[in-house]
Amino acid sequence: MALITSPESILDIALAAMQSTENQRLKTLISSLTEHLHEFVLENQLTESEFERALQFIVGIGQATGKNTNEVVLVADILGISSLVSTINNMDVDGGSYAALLGPFWRKNAPLCNWGESISRVDLGGQPMEVHGLILDEFKKPIASAIVDVWHSSPSGFYENQDRLQADMNLRGRFKTNENGEFFFRTIRPAGYPVPTNGPCGELLRAQKRHPNRPAHIHFMISKPGYKVLITQVFDSSDENLESDPVFGVSRQLVGEYLTDDKTGICKLNHSFVLQAGEMVFPAPPIP
Repeated sequence: MALITSPESILDIALAAMQSTENQRLKTLISSLTEHLHEFVLENQLTESEFERALQFIVGIGQATGKNTNEVVLVADILGISSLVSTINNMDVDGGSYAALLGPFWRKNAPLCNWGESISRVDLGGQPMEVHGLILDEFKKPIASAIVDVWHSSPSGFYENQDRLQADMNLRGRFKTNENGEFFFRTIRPAGYPVPTNGPCGELLRAQKRHPNRPAHIHFMISKPGYKVLITQVFDSSDENLESDPVFGVSRQLVGEYLTDDKTGICKLNHSFVLQAGEMVFPAPPIP
């Protein structure tokens, strides 16, 4: 009979109970997860009070997730898991651009905008900014009619859904590339901002003596049928938190030059992106 004889014996019994799982990928993933969890508990000789606290943390991140927040995504971010999954699945293959985290603030159906239109729809002050981009395929040929979905924080470090001073869909927009694969929009220079710290993830960051401040960046989601959707960010090279991003989202290839024109005072960013051939699949939006 398969009965428990020691702490170590429980794993084989648990794995045997899962053998009838019909979905082979699910069977592989859950079995592997179970093995690693048992190994973790045995290696660290987890106490009952530590186990109870861990369960409270998991319940807490669920309870802290709501209409405008996603603490589940955040905990995956601050543990480096989100960045790891993104990197594994979006390596720089055949010259494709590096991917980055989607983040918790992307919204579907941002306004479709014209060439050069400003996505700053409310006067929030800040430094005016112009963004020029070029979308290429793996053979470095321009991609016309690609959709470039952009979003970023305000000069105060807030996305529009966090800030009552901002209009709906402020600092968000979608642009179509021209026949040369180019796009251009105006905005205001984004600021870095802290990840939410009023929930369990904030408690964990404080316990680890880690700051919550993300370096300034602009999000890009670039798509066209026949190509993999590129989800990425371009970070401000002058930001002091590039090397200590709490969600481990900065790779060298994603750092852009945010340059101020001495004559006009306008911040300018020029950046090129390379799409890989593949299926166009969009992520599920973290918030409505």
